[in-house]
Amino acid sequence: MRHGKYPFIIGFLVVPVALYAVFVVWAYIQAFYLSVYEWSGLGPVENFVGLENFRKMWDDTTFWQSIKHNIFLLVFLPLITVVLALVFAFLLNVGGGHKGGVTRGVWGSKVYRIIFFFPQLLALAIVAVIFGRVFGPDKSGMINGLFPESWSPWLFLADERYAMGCILVVLVWQAVGFYVVLFSAGMGNIPTEVYEAAAIDGASRVTLFFKITIPLLWNTVQVAWVYLGIAAFDAFALVNIMTVDRGGPDGATSVLSLMIYRNAFEFSQAGYASALGVVLFFLTLTFAWVTLSATRRESVEA
Repeated sequence: MRHGKYPFIIGFLVVPVALYAVFVVWAYIQAFYLSVYEWSGLGPVENFVGLENFRKMWDDTTFWQSIKHNIFLLVFLPLITVVLALVFAFLLNVGGGHKGGVTRGVWGSKVYRIIFFFPQLLALAIVAVIFGRVFGPDKSGMINGLFPESWSPWLFLADERYAMGCILVVLVWQAVGFYVVLFSAGMGNIPTEVYEAAAIDGASRVTLFFKITIPLLWNTVQVAWVYLGIAAFDAFALVNIMTVDRGGPDGATSVLSLMIYRNAFEFSQAGYASALGVVLFFLTLTFAWVTLSATRRESVEA
């Protein structure tokens, strides 16, 4: 085994690396290549335009609208989801206090774990259809249907002021359960002796949360923040299915991923869509780098 170590390792890696190179790396290379061409998506790629697609993007009001909406999600989706997931995970694992030499969660925590994780079992398209009806702007909407006929219905997704808020609510609802489980797993690795010692010293639950749990989970929180930021740059399925006129009303919910799709497959501007994809690629990389750099700190050992 020792003499054949490298052939053994290579034998396992060659297929997944080849698949990754073909379906991921090559796709990136193609996007960069097509971004400097004017191409409809059909026929030969011949009309080289250099940076014209990027200049067009600079003057595109829909592009700037989409950037603004992605930034809105980038700020609030990770913040709200991480805070809720940390609080729920803490309650499920430590919130019941210290009893009989064991630190436990609140009563019924095992059932709550299943309830919190349930949204992860639903495909995002199904979630979008369900909440499209929940936030329906007329009396057929589930929320509006709870009120009498004389009640003026809330417009929700049909109102430019609230449409992005509805998208944010659904994204948080769909994501928070996964991060509850993720943080719960991290808390499970924190030695119970740490909580026991703090409890003996008279530490409150608030102190346990801020002084022990968060510092010891910092690396997990950091990774969660990056993943949620990447999700904030997407939101394609929800916006495409839930919203009025797919990105409406009047572009109030347009995001970059939806712009890429529509330009490539509806407007026959695959070159411009590739340029948008290149911008999205660099925005995502920049966000991940800035986040990891800004939140870097010394590891805390339990």
